[in-house]
Amino acid sequence: MIILVLNCGSSSLKYQVLDMKSESDYSLLAKGLVERIGLDTGEITHSVTGKDKYKIQRPISNHTEGIKSVLELLVDPGHGVIGSLSDIQAVGHRVAHGGEFFNSSRLIDPSVTESIEKCNELAPLHNPANLLGIRAIEDLMPGVPQVAVFDTSFHQTMPDYAYMYAIPYEYYTKYKVRRYGFHGTSHKFVARKAADLAGLDFHNSKIITCHLGNGGSVTAVQNGCSVDTSMGFTPVEGVVMGTRSGNVDAGVITYIQAKENLDYAGINTVLNKKSGFLGISGISSDARDIEQAAGQGNDRARLALRMFSYSVLKYVGAYAAVMNGVDMIVFTGGIGENDPAVREYISEKCSFLGIDFDKELNKGLRGKDMILTKPESKVKVAVVTTNEELVIARDTMRIVENR
Repeated sequence: MIILVLNCGSSSLKYQVLDMKSESDYSLLAKGLVERIGLDTGEITHSVTGKDKYKIQRPISNHTEGIKSVLELLVDPGHGVIGSLSDIQAVGHRVAHGGEFFNSSRLIDPSVTESIEKCNELAPLHNPANLLGIRAIEDLMPGVPQVAVFDTSFHQTMPDYAYMYAIPYEYYTKYKVRRYGFHGTSHKFVARKAADLAGLDFHNSKIITCHLGNGGSVTAVQNGCSVDTSMGFTPVEGVVMGTRSGNVDAGVITYIQAKENLDYAGINTVLNKKSGFLGISGISSDARDIEQAAGQGNDRARLALRMFSYSVLKYVGAYAAVMNGVDMIVFTGGIGENDPAVREYISEKCSFLGIDFDKELNKGLRGKDMILTKPESKVKVAVVTTNEELVIARDTMRIVENR
């Protein structure tokens, strides 16, 4: 089954085309990125497996036009990977927020679209863009089945005492204010992949997954289900991130609002776009830039890195307690997969759990699946590369085949 995977942002869209023969037998045909949608000059970067990247610059007024341009590239004699659009048998969409409506991926129909729209106020930057992608495919490829895969659905197994906030209960009943969690497709994928790598029974295991990148979250996965996660009502809660603050005393927020005379939009910008690595270091939101500055003796860069690692460490320790033990800790995401220093710091600090970490094996390891503990280690540590698009394609194939 040839599947088009779409991940639509407010002014961009990522795509992949996969030939899914089965869940384990598949090939990536093409992938790409459409940027600057709605601006004077748009840009498309298109990559066919085994060929050089192909770039186009031209105005792209909206998501429908952007997706139309992608579809034209996919059937182009020189840059395409399929004979005609009829070769695409299904389209899978990443949808940021499914609220309490969805605990699994769903075949898209009018009722699903309506529920996604109801979650717009919970994810105002992402869900409206996701809906634009769904509606664009309806216009351009009518009749082709579409599947929504939600960032939040994996975390719908959390118990109420883990997802509720200790604020007046009426805010939950009136506005659905609770912890939802994000990065669900990644946490689900790497937990299962790591269990297979270590020979663990995924459905009888205690795994802590650390998805660490510009956005980061930590999840407790017990017997294949998410039982707690660090991100909350929005993706700003939890660990220190590129531009997001992570956990902050609510009193600090109201204090700064008053001192700086900030409205909702102003304090939201501070917490989401001016904090994290960028806010502490004053240099960049990119961990690579922070590491370089720290190596050159910049104290604020060193502080940012230490705060980040420490914030992840606290969640790992907490989730080991939540699950009454842990079998495996997994690192993934841009930082998790490529930063040996972060992995070593957290693993060494957790040696009391029974981790016998292999520093030499970890040293210089980047972007490769590997167990990083010695054979006698009671608790295993692994680095696992994530692939959210593959999760979307797998769910899409399964749901469409079982219609």
